Amino acid sequence: MGIPVWSNEVKRRNIAPMAQDQRRQIPRGSRALHWVLVGALSWLAACSTAVHLSQPPNLYLDGRNYPDALVPAALKVIDPPIFYVTDRNVLAEGGQVAGYGTGRSDSMGFGLAHVRFGATDWSDLVARTHVDRGGHISTLKVEALQELVRFSDVPLPVVRKQGTLHFSPAAVSAYAGKAAAFQQAVRREISRTGNRRVLIYVHGIRNNFENAVQTLASLWHFSGRRSTPVVFSWPAGNHGVLGYFRDREAGDFSVYHAKEMLRLIAEIPEVEDIDIVAHSRGTSVMTQALREMVIFNRGRGLAPKQAMKTGVLILAAPDLDTGLVRQRLLSERFSEGFEQVNIYINPDDVVLKLSSLLTNSSRIGAAQKEDFKPGELKDLRKQGLIHFIRVEGASGSDSHSYFRNNPAVLSDMVLVLRTRAFPGGSLRPLEADPDTIWRLHHDYPLDRLPNLALERGR
Repeated sequence: MGIPVWSNEVKRRNIAPMAQDQRRQIPRGSRALHWVLVGALSWLAACSTAVHLSQPPNLYLDGRNYPDALVPAALKVIDPPIFYVTDRNVLAEGGQVAGYGTGRSDSMGFGLAHVRFGATDWSDLVARTHVDRGGHISTLKVEALQELVRFSDVPLPVVRKQGTLHFSPAAVSAYAGKAAAFQQAVRREISRTGNRRVLIYVHGIRNNFENAVQTLASLWHFSGRRSTPVVFSWPAGNHGVLGYFRDREAGDFSVYHAKEMLRLIAEIPEVEDIDIVAHSRGTSVMTQALREMVIFNRGRGLAPKQAMKTGVLILAAPDLDTGLVRQRLLSERFSEGFEQVNIYINPDDVVLKLSSLLTNSSRIGAAQKEDFKPGELKDLRKQGLIHFIRVEGASGSDSHSYFRNNPAVLSDMVLVLRTRAFPGGSLRPLEADPDTIWRLHHDYPLDRLPNLALERGR
């Protein structure tokens, strides 16, 4: 078993009833809509920190295909380290970092999270990864945190000289020292493991710090442990009826720090590619950061992909306004900054339907054919960089978190990260609907299971 899924755990608040004269002033239809919206907000705010582990990818159901022989020797352990970058507030105990909360921090923290999978040793973990061998990964715990670098608060102080603003040289020097320590830690891990590809995961709303680490640890393990994993955790997890909107604002707050993380990693000479997986509202945090970097590098006269070292981008159940995607991403030729962009959509996504109701705009993660302009999908297919994948059979509690607990979706994500294959071929046997959206059925890819025995190391 593997990818964490969060069940509902609502923190209730007492809300004072409206005065009788106030109720009289609201038309009956408006009162009904009012309570529908309150219920929707409460439902959106209901996520938990309880972790449940689901089945591994269908890709591994027959007892083969997990790349055990290609996993670096240093990573054949059940308690690997996972890097993290966060601008959450620090929770300290006895002068030590014990965790990170939902508050915002003007400085980034960078460190290592030590996780432990529920297995006795590496061989046992590999056996449990193949469910037909009678095992399962029963637990995945974050056992310890080690903050390695605490960056300076931003914005850095500035001085004005001859009508222009300059950052304080002393502040720039101090920040550069922190950045160098960050980069050196990543370089040491690359030297230890040989993994020159970085895998970044960005969570959605109402996820706490530990949830994010566990999710990436699972995805990284199932994709073969042939990358250096980094969680970017922003201050999500606000409670109450307005928690959804507070989390959205917190995501906007974190865009600058996301850009800094991406810049610092791309500047490491040993890093070859940076793959990114973002879920739900985390897709907004990351696409805003990436879009600004694309524009910045074009302004420098550089090809964005080469400058950013970006590889595969995966947007799972993206909580993004469909119109904004068209105006701010497609219009900026955003996709040319990547090897490919995979967007997993589910028209039955309950969370995104509620988000559409609250924001009065359609969400790309729940898009249907009618949400696209005539010929738009065919034009995107011709460009060959953006792939829309419609998830079938994901409903109810699985309708929004399917990338973490749906063995079919997880299989396709693993195939993307392992093989770099585009949809439709023998390595990634998705089928196309007449509307040119790729279809991912619930038992994918069992009827056309690819043979990855000849997969090369990288």
